[in-house]
Amino acid sequence: MKLFITKITVLLLLTVSLNACAQSTKTEDGSKVISLISSEELSAKLGDIQLVDVRTPKEYTSGHLRNAINIDYYDSNFAVDMAKLDKNKTLYIYCRSGGRSGSAAKKLKDMGFTKVYDLKGGIIKWNKAKLEIIK
Repeated sequence: MKLFITKITVLLLLTVSLNACAQSTKTEDGSKVISLISSEELSAKLGDIQLVDVRTPKEYTSGHLRNAINIDYYDSNFAVDMAKLDKNKTLYIYCRSGGRSGSAAKKLKDMGFTKVYDLKGGIIKWNKAKLEIIK
């Protein structure tokens, strides 16, 4: 009986923890602040959007998405430079494979950005889809 109660308690704690984490990325109306977007979906939206490449300047100059600005995630001015963008306008970000942009998205949510789309698989998946790269 004691083992059963322990298992139930652990399951309840896990459920509450997971729900708390899931809700932390949502806005008041229940929509997500951070969402993944596929290469094809982002390609269709390119134009007059806030698009940020969070890779290093060297990576950026080796090839980037059209109209992307470079704000290096590792740069000490990252938060300062990102704060210059419109927090109420949808922001699209990407990196090489999705690691840095995922971490950046969490920081941006904490900074008050209301909608952030992170390119799933980064520029690696973009290249595999044979989409346009600017050099």
